[in-house]
Amino acid sequence: MTQQPSRSEPDAVVERYARRVGDDRYSPLKPDVRMILGERQRAMLRLFARRGWHDRSGLRLLEVGSGGGANLLELLGLGFAPDRLAGVELLAARHAAARALLPPSVTLHDGDATALHLAPSSQDIVLVSTVFSSLLDDGFQQRLAERIWHWTRPGGGVLWYDFTIDNPRNPDVRGVPLRRVRKLFPEASIEAERVTLAPPIARVVSRWHPSLYTLLNSLPMLRTHVLAWLAKT
Repeated sequence: MTQQPSRSEPDAVVERYARRVGDDRYSPLKPDVRMILGERQRAMLRLFARRGWHDRSGLRLLEVGSGGGANLLELLGLGFAPDRLAGVELLAARHAAARALLPPSVTLHDGDATALHLAPSSQDIVLVSTVFSSLLDDGFQQRLAERIWHWTRPGGGVLWYDFTIDNPRNPDVRGVPLRRVRKLFPEASIEAERVTLAPPIARVVSRWHPSLYTLLNSLPMLRTHVLAWLAKT
């Protein structure tokens, strides 16, 4: 059942993140995280290649929920130009961390993305990575999706990465199945690929040997995330 917060959803997100215990679970130094990031990057590169985007330096990309800047830094390494990259982040500490990490020519906005004023159809790509799973209010999800779609140009699209099933140990997040993605972006033409070995399994097997990640990830039933391209025609 959808939770109905009595305060605004952005305020609720700030509170939920404040409850999280800081650890290095998502550090790229962890073998499972390296495997997950490498798999996702390869899937993204295949997606770009199918669109003929071998030279990505001219593409404008906005990341909604840009966090500490790790995804934008990765995109710089994949050939995106810093002056055509932008991010918006709700959490002040993460926004500050991204500003310290990224070149000054990367534009970073802080605050609620639904209040961000950008020109319509100004972005070739809008990236949302594990954002909607942190939003528990259906109405806010829909408003954010509408803003994202408003910023996306025809011929571009939304690059989506998120998990699809609930985490019973974490009531502050919920899975976003593909049917929900279709409801959020009803005008999109969706191309989706299941990726990412279930992180609890990945953490265990990657300690033994990274090849076990690849072996178990060959079973689609063990993949918990979707990488999707939501094309705007």
